[in-house]
Amino acid sequence: MTVATPVRRNIRYATFDDVLADAERLVRSGAGTTGNWSLDQILGHLAIAIEKSLDVTPGQLEWKPPWYIRLAGRYLIKRRILKRGMPSGFRLPAEVEDRVVPVAGGDLNAALERLRRAAARLQSDSPRWPHPIFGPMAPDEWTRWHLRHAELHLSFVKEP
Repeated sequence: MTVATPVRRNIRYATFDDVLADAERLVRSGAGTTGNWSLDQILGHLAIAIEKSLDVTPGQLEWKPPWYIRLAGRYLIKRRILKRGMPSGFRLPAEVEDRVVPVAGGDLNAALERLRRAAARLQSDSPRWPHPIFGPMAPDEWTRWHLRHAELHLSFVKEP
């Protein structure tokens, strides 16, 4: 049995203004997705990730990755992801996914507005806590991480 790989857009964002402009265009056009999540889930997930990077202390994390993942993430993977982007196919543990991926069928405009608010906060506040896999990150690294994260998920949205 052959498993089809979803067709993805090739995108690269330089700023959150780019992310928001693309998201707004996709919402206006009623774009669908080629992956497992709907557009409202993707936008909501991106907003939740930003919010958590600003608000969640290490003691509040839903999941603490094993030491070897943290070690590899900090010294081998972080630089690559911040520069080249995130590969698809990584699955969060189910108990984490339940907390960071909204249920499909939500209000698309509300998800977009939540992303706008989260992006504005990221531009005015700095994440204070280490990333659960990559460890301490400077504010510009957090911004690049969120841009690469947005590229990954929004690449699964079909061109209108």
